[in-house]
Amino acid sequence: MSDVNENTLLLVIIAILLPPLADGLKAGFGGTFILNLILFFLFYVPGLLHALYVVLK
Repeated sequence: MSDVNENTLLLVIIAILLPPLADGLKAGFGGTFILNLILFFLFYVPGLLHALYVVLK
């Protein structure tokens, strides 16, 4: 059970630093990754919020 919490914490830290990477690691490098990459390049905050949503979902 603690491995799940540690992985989630690590993904949240990665999401704060590089949102598309955390999204790709959690959901795979598919549609959500492309969406997050676009949001990240347009503005940082929407990409961050989307990555946190994917990681914590």
